[in-house]
Amino acid sequence: MAFRQWARRSACVAATALLLGGLAACTQAPIQLAEMGSFHVGGREVLVTGKPVKEIALTANGVPAKFDPNGLYQVEQMYVQYFIPKSPRGALPILLWHGGGLTGVTYETTPDGREGWLNYFVKKGWATYNSDAVERGRSGFAMSPEIFQTEPLFLTKENPFERFRIGQGAGSYNKDVAKMKPLPGNQFPIEAYDNFTKQNVPRWTSTDAPTIAAYTALVDKVCPCVVLVHSQAGLFGARIAEARPDKVKALVMVEPAAVGPIEDAPKMKNVPVLAIYGDYIAQDSRWPTIRGNGIKFYDALRAAGGSVDMVDLPQAGIKGNSHMVMMDRNSDQVADLIQNWLASRGLYK
Repeated sequence: MAFRQWARRSACVAATALLLGGLAACTQAPIQLAEMGSFHVGGREVLVTGKPVKEIALTANGVPAKFDPNGLYQVEQMYVQYFIPKSPRGALPILLWHGGGLTGVTYETTPDGREGWLNYFVKKGWATYNSDAVERGRSGFAMSPEIFQTEPLFLTKENPFERFRIGQGAGSYNKDVAKMKPLPGNQFPIEAYDNFTKQNVPRWTSTDAPTIAAYTALVDKVCPCVVLVHSQAGLFGARIAEARPDKVKALVMVEPAAVGPIEDAPKMKNVPVLAIYGDYIAQDSRWPTIRGNGIKFYDALRAAGGSVDMVDLPQAGIKGNSHMVMMDRNSDQVADLIQNWLASRGLYK
């Protein structure tokens, strides 16, 4: 079946299941695991010298202790949690890589309490690896500018609402949900927007190289595999698929913010790609250019003999998606589309 045909059918099947209550029944099914656990991968040691020694009270009203910041530090490692189904059906593991200023929480529970894509793929029978990238969450941090060369960036509560195509641009966020101005038909659960902002963590703009190194170490450890990336991780996914085309057997790119230089596209000609874009892009100030850059990369990849299926979700009948596709109310419809594409590539038993 042609890709576009089954993409439209995926949307119809998911919508029908939702109306009949079948989708709810599916997401409430128990998770049966053979194994779960976590590990850290990658990283390096850094020696810091020349810093002043201080006396610091480490607890309130505590006795001050000497604090010497000089010495050896472990930095730039990455935290990974894995879930191995009792009855695996995915032919390979699937790796979930989140976007900028976020962590693996992206794929866990949606802000309004529904099961996330982590649960979705585990229930489908995929061995699933969910990570916190370098300098995020449980991966740990390092001093700046001694190790991380730039200052961390922090997001206001307004920023994602206005920038992630949830609201109608500048001034659309309000603490009062009734006064928020979402894009018409937007599928992001704005009543739970506060929960989403609690996931935001600082990010640095100087850590791409160690992040790519850690993701490469992960791929070397657990792959061959499928890699699913979102936003900032689009660049990381492309870079690693170029470097490890024998281990990345498929790359799913959900609204990649960048995909890398066009001249490097031929390096991943043997890695099939699914690229997914949500709604409201044409009216956004940045996303037409971001998607346009992606299209140039995909065209170069096709010209080199590669395989790329690009889906604009509204054209596939799945409408109202923000940049945070995996959190939108129709997130399972998009997951169904990804699942069907992977099956069409022979990666599902």
